[in-house]
This record gives sequence, C-alpha cells and structure tokens, in this order.
Amino acid sequence: MGETSTKPYLIRALHEWCTDNGYTPYITVQVDEHTMVPVAHVRDGQITLNVGTLATNRLVLGNEFIEFQARFSGVTENVYVPVGAVSAIYARETGAGMGFEVQPYEPPAPGTQNASDTATPEADADAAPDDDGGDDEPKRPRLTIVK
Repeated sequence: MGETSTKPYLIRALHEWCTDNGYTPYITVQVDEHTMVPVAHVRDGQITLNVGTLATNRLVLGNEFIEFQARFSGVTENVYVPVGAVSAIYARETGAGMGFEVQPYEPPAPGTQNASDTATPEADADAAPDDDGGDDEPKRPRLTIVK
C-alpha cells in the first residue's frame, strides 16, 4: 500500500483552524457521478458547501470521503463527497485557505469504514448560501495549490 495523501489531513487542519478562529469553513467540490449533493445547488459542475459545525450534522472528515447532513432550502439532505473531488477549503469571511488538484475517483479499498446512514436530528443552519446577494457573500478565496 502506498503513502496516504496529505489532502484529507490538510482539509481537517484547515477546518479546525477556521473553527478555532471563528470563521466558517467552506469547501468547493467538483461534482460528478460519485458525489452525492443537492443538484439544485450545483453551478458550473461545482458546489460550495458550508462545512461548519453549526451548518452540519454528523460531519465526518474522513481520508476517503467527507460526509454529513445539512439543510438546503429547509430540506435535510445527506451529502457524500470523495476527498479527491474537493478543490478548495477556505474561510468564508476572509477567503484564506488552500486549493487542491481534483483527483479522479478511485473506489475505496474493501473493508474501508464509512459512517452509517442512520437518521439523526436535523442541523439548524443551511449548508449552502442563499442566492440573495447582499453582504453575506463569501470572500474570494486566496488559495495555494497543493499537489
């Protein structure tokens, strides 16, 4: 077995950094047939997701997948994203964060653990910003590409 990617570790570290500094961590995801996201919120083949603790329920930042429950337009959805599809994680308020190359999907090895799909209470906040314009727009990410 080869060396594991640094990407999921960097995503977890930047998520923690955002949380510790009172910022809202957002991820940008390249959507394909392996991503489970609400298609109504996909724009130009991508979706930006609020992965903050107030917007998500049962958040798992795993080595292979990021999964959680969140509310989109008042409806609870299960979100399941391969880590390889994440193109960025950044603080919504400042744009500080990191960009990544999107890697082609590779099925996880047999026996890989994933979170269970049991029903749980709903998260309180919407995971995607509403398209109402205004001052709540995320700042443009200032990202460093990591290969």
